[in-house]
Amino acid sequence: MNKNRDTAFEPRIVGFLCNWCSYAGADKAGTAQMTYSPNVDIIKVMCSGRIDPQFIMKAFEKGADGVIILACHPGDCHYKEGNYRAMQRYQMLLGLLTQFGIEEKRCRFDCVSAGEADKFVEVIEEMVNRIRDLGPVIKYREA
Repeated sequence: MNKNRDTAFEPRIVGFLCNWCSYAGADKAGTAQMTYSPNVDIIKVMCSGRIDPQFIMKAFEKGADGVIILACHPGDCHYKEGNYRAMQRYQMLLGLLTQFGIEEKRCRFDCVSAGEADKFVEVIEEMVNRIRDLGPVIKYREA
């Protein structure tokens, strides 16, 4: 059911992208002039392992309706195991989100390589549609 498709709601999504893979994939999508929703504000980090769960919570506090964390594929991290640390932190973060009344579906972790412009666009579109269906975050901002 698309309860929010009839309204003017457009989600605000923050995307944390690692420099070497997922940001390069986003850049390739842009260079190829691939179209995707402009709802994602991208923050480039050198490594997904640098993303602290506080960054995600702060994004929600400041008005994000969703957050995407995009990392290198397992085994491809330029900093050896940063993406594994990011995956572990993401699992911990899901429980924290629930405690604050934020649905787990509002935060997504995925892997996108520098050559996967198509996958980057697909992930962005899927997340934007998911958040449109969920509607705006209300509980956390009111707490």
